Amino acid sequence: MKTIVVIPTYNEALGIETVLDAVLRAAPDAEILVVDDNSPDGTGVLVEAHPQYLHRVFLLSRGDKDGLGAAYRAGFTWAEARMYDVIVQMDADLSHPPAKIPELVAALDTVDIAIGSRYVAGGGVRNWSLSRRLISWAGNTYVRAVLGLRVHDATAGFRAFRRDSLLMLGALESQSNGYSFQIENTWRASRLGLTTTEVPITFTDRTLGESKMSTAIIREAVIRVLLWRWDEIRHWQRRAAVPVGRLRDVGA
Repeated sequence: MKTIVVIPTYNEALGIETVLDAVLRAAPDAEILVVDDNSPDGTGVLVEAHPQYLHRVFLLSRGDKDGLGAAYRAGFTWAEARMYDVIVQMDADLSHPPAKIPELVAALDTVDIAIGSRYVAGGGVRNWSLSRRLISWAGNTYVRAVLGLRVHDATAGFRAFRRDSLLMLGALESQSNGYSFQIENTWRASRLGLTTTEVPITFTDRTLGESKMSTAIIREAVIRVLLWRWDEIRHWQRRAAVPVGRLRDVGA
């Protein structure tokens, strides 16, 4: 299957060449799209200087830094227009192991979405403080409880999608960013009945560059999860208020 690995970047000059080489080695049949948000450290320049640029490595330069979700939507749109069969998303800091890309892609033979998961048997994290482990665990527990999701790692950013599944779940029309983008796609897929599997990975904390995590990103995730659930409850309440004989008339 024609595969593209979408990697969003902002100020990843210290490690971008390493991650490109690692992905190209791990997935020799895949191509890479770097979506760079006008990094002032020259990340885009290094991508263009790569020996495989315009062969297996491509660059989508964006004028503004307006969030992870926006960068992924731009990358997914680029990939969809070029008819890639499989779209993989991953971080640029090698926290996601490139060696697992073939396993994620192979899983799509039987499911719609494959998630590189920290929280299934065989998965884990490395170089995390206890406080960060607790925050991540609590965040996933909160998301699963509020939205009723079976996926264990709903905030995971290492995923592979079949092209038709990505379009079906409406990822290109989503509005959220940060963790919320990952959660929204998990939630949409669940409600649409798309099949998902979790492939165990070891998430390794970055050793180069700076983390993009912030209080604003966490706050967005907490609020959006509540709003999505509240909208579902209100929808069910409206349906319940319609007499049974009229359900056909309102498209229920």
